[in-house]
Amino acid sequence: MGQCVTKCKNPTSSLGSKSGDKDGGAKSHKKGGGGHREEPSAPCSKAASELANGTKAFEVAVETPVVPAVTGDTRKEDVPDGDGLSTRRMEELFCCYKDEQEDAILEEGMERFCNDLCVDPAEFRVLVLAWRFQAATMCRFTRKEFVEGCRAIQADSLEGIYSRFPCMLLEARGEEDFKDLYRFTFQFGLDAEEGQRSLQRDIAIALWRLVFTQDTPAVLEHWLDFLAENPSGVRGISRDTWNMFLNFTQAIGPDLSNYSEDEAWPSLFDTFVDWELERRKRAEPEDQCPPHTHRLDTEGSRGSQTWGGH
Repeated sequence: MGQCVTKCKNPTSSLGSKSGDKDGGAKSHKKGGGGHREEPSAPCSKAASELANGTKAFEVAVETPVVPAVTGDTRKEDVPDGDGLSTRRMEELFCCYKDEQEDAILEEGMERFCNDLCVDPAEFRVLVLAWRFQAATMCRFTRKEFVEGCRAIQADSLEGIYSRFPCMLLEARGEEDFKDLYRFTFQFGLDAEEGQRSLQRDIAIALWRLVFTQDTPAVLEHWLDFLAENPSGVRGISRDTWNMFLNFTQAIGPDLSNYSEDEAWPSLFDTFVDWELERRKRAEPEDQCPPHTHRLDTEGSRGSQTWGGH
């Protein structure tokens, strides 16, 4: 979200629109930049029957972009290399979305790219794609990031990129890969132009919710509620706090009983645990209060009707 989000105040967009308009990519087809047109016989890509993040796969007609003319003798360049990929096709695909003034895909081009891939810029798959492309900044792919990213995922077309999503989502579930994705997300969310060293609170909340899309820790929503309800005490999230929260979710149980302030946790975690335990304590009387029962009910029936079976 970095540059794109901090300027538009829309921390729900991973790569695309500053306005958060999911139809932004469709509008941009009317502009000249990429020179797209619909192909009636465009090939369709269909992912596996169910994506790794639990969502159902759907058939998607992937537009075949009209690539700019390339001058000179390029027959040698168009020969696929040993892995069957064509660097020329990657370059041509990049040129369909690149900015007219800068050698990079920027906001408008990113919207069109996501639209042509039939993905929402705010969804987890786009974050994973940016991770695999090792993008340094939101709403931006440099030529090098795009070409090397396509090679990393073994794809040189829109259909190829789309077909890799199930595999990328599966990779993101691995312990070491997820740790890498998690740490990448913090850097990705910073505004490089402004030299940010910590994430704005609202952006951090959105990124935490996004990066834990596939496997959500039990404590996550309580942590995010704590951050949202204490805006004056939590203005920014440091890299150390971000990284340590992953360790926190893995080491501390849902009831927080094994949390110790004597360990080297950030002080913000101490405050959160005190806040959460107090919240639970206030909620206990209401949760444990049994409803009215008939005086002739048996002891067993009264116990079964108590809230939560307590």
